[in-house]
Amino acid sequence: MIKVSGLTKDYGARRAVHNLSFDAQQGEIVGFLGPNGAGKTTTMRILTGYMPPTDGEAIVAGYDVVEESLEVRKRVGYLPESVPLYYDMAVFDYLKYMGELRRIPNVDDRVDEVLDMVGLIDRADGYIGNLSKGMKQRIGLAQALLHRPEVLILDEPTIGLDPGQVVEVRELIREIGKERTVLLSTHLLNEAQNLCDRVLIINKGKIVAEDTTENLQARLLGAERVVVRVRGEADDLAETIKSVKGVRKVEALEDGGVEFEFAAGKDLRPEVAKQIIKDGYDLLELRPLGMSLEEIFLELTTNDGKKK
Repeated sequence: MIKVSGLTKDYGARRAVHNLSFDAQQGEIVGFLGPNGAGKTTTMRILTGYMPPTDGEAIVAGYDVVEESLEVRKRVGYLPESVPLYYDMAVFDYLKYMGELRRIPNVDDRVDEVLDMVGLIDRADGYIGNLSKGMKQRIGLAQALLHRPEVLILDEPTIGLDPGQVVEVRELIREIGKERTVLLSTHLLNEAQNLCDRVLIINKGKIVAEDTTENLQARLLGAERVVVRVRGEADDLAETIKSVKGVRKVEALEDGGVEFEFAAGKDLRPEVAKQIIKDGYDLLELRPLGMSLEEIFLELTTNDGKKK
């Protein structure tokens, strides 16, 4: 569990984090999104006990990050964006060393477990310095999981991974997130959309949005958008759709489809489908068009929250 209230961090005259308040519960994966320099990494460093806040309070796994920093570190697994590794050590030896620092019982068995979890069991005897960037990233994830942390804080966890590895790591995070609290930052907006239960969007040190991606879509659009396609010629399809009460902003598309909109809260798709079939069309597609997380992100972080 993470609970943050009024968190502020100043670097001299510059305020990197300004009065942040949010929470993340057990069994929840929360995405932390924002442009470079927005304050994501600074916040994560505070939550892991790496640095103190200037003001405010942060409780992680039931402990205060300032007053009980050592207790927090025992219960947090942290994967920084730049993974600190000893390149002249073998993979197994490095993880065993990290496990011994944490006084993990049966450390050899636990190292084997996490190596299997991250798909590196066959690289256990290889030197870290000889491995690819993606494999080094997975070693960093392995060390974050070693002590079975209650809270996992991941800064760009899939950076440098190939597409197959990305899928594997996402599945691992999903599995971890069923029982633990996971806070992750990412620049991959589709990753947040597909992986996270909730997202926090931060801009200039302040949280500008906090919700599920679906709710953010509804809040920003204030309406539902749908695209329709039928078999054959569809010259009068737009007029057919306009005839349904409550439909608005009907627009013919270049590919022959029609896009229309209706107020959020009342699903008009059944009525539209009935009217299309009644007018003699063969309905091929009736698909909702959500606002992508990329569009939401730009809406909230570009030009102080206004689209250019």
